[in-house]
Amino acid sequence: MKTAVIAITKHGAALARRLEGDRYISAKFRNDEPAHYFEKPIKELTAEVWPRYEALVYVVSLGAVVRTIAPFLKDKHVDPAVIVVDDKANFAISVLSGHVGGANELTERIASQLGAQAVVTTASDVGKTIPVDILGRELGWTTEGEGNITKVSAAVVNEEPIAFVQETGEKNWWRRDTPLPKNIQIVSLDEARKFKTALIVTDRLVDEEILSKAVVYRPKSLVLGMGCDRGVTCEQVEEFVFSTLERHRLSFASVRNLATVDLKQDEPALVEFCAKHKLEMVCYLSEQLKKVPAPNPSATVEKYVGTPGVSEPAAMLSAGGELIVPKQKAPMLTLAVARVNFG
Repeated sequence: MKTAVIAITKHGAALARRLEGDRYISAKFRNDEPAHYFEKPIKELTAEVWPRYEALVYVVSLGAVVRTIAPFLKDKHVDPAVIVVDDKANFAISVLSGHVGGANELTERIASQLGAQAVVTTASDVGKTIPVDILGRELGWTTEGEGNITKVSAAVVNEEPIAFVQETGEKNWWRRDTPLPKNIQIVSLDEARKFKTALIVTDRLVDEEILSKAVVYRPKSLVLGMGCDRGVTCEQVEEFVFSTLERHRLSFASVRNLATVDLKQDEPALVEFCAKHKLEMVCYLSEQLKKVPAPNPSATVEKYVGTPGVSEPAAMLSAGGELIVPKQKAPMLTLAVARVNFG
């Protein structure tokens, strides 16, 4: 995290110099060590650094920090993490953006560095339960059903029964050193319908009945295997991909990458599609694809490309898992979808 460390006292300056980040120290305590030395009021300094950093660490009293940052608060999704350390390093306090902004984790790290007591008040951390708003974030999972986060979070911390459904994705999502709380019940998607709230990890589209009471996590679990003719357009690729996924009830949010043969690595439509949707394009030699049995081989593809198939073997090779959508055809395009094997 891009971090600014701000200190206004002699002891605070000494502590700031022990922490990682860009140091902003009152000019009264200037020495030969590199830092930004300031003379302006701390509120003016905060106005300058607020939009430039992901985290602000104040070695300043908590009350002064609260009054200082109050005018700049907008939303937990855009506000930087704010941590306060007292002048004697007795406490490191997570003040703002604990989960989404990473303040809780940074607070623990700072406390360890300074030998301080970490103060974290987020209910899910105190209760050592699931942090609904950021579950799986470090694994690349994205979230749907944001409107339900507050409701489901309340149910989690109040120890109400919560359905947890995992159909795909990394299995090591539980990172705490304590057992999964008993109110989190691992069930199937059908069983989840009996619960008032649910957490669902899937790459499938879910119906409105479930979506109305759930937070849905989208792991990067799908690989698009594609073959195409020269001259196809990005718009054709998009329409084919989106319609195919919709027809098979799969979420584009779970697409990890596109896979194809190396002869197509500079195909403008595929390059544009991947750039537009921030997908990696993985290309294989025809000799590599030939080693993966294609369920629906093509003599024409073998004649011109040197392998019986492109879309199916490319998808399976990249995913290391099963083919869940066999080769689909459209003018100038073929598409297959494989699910990643998470072990």
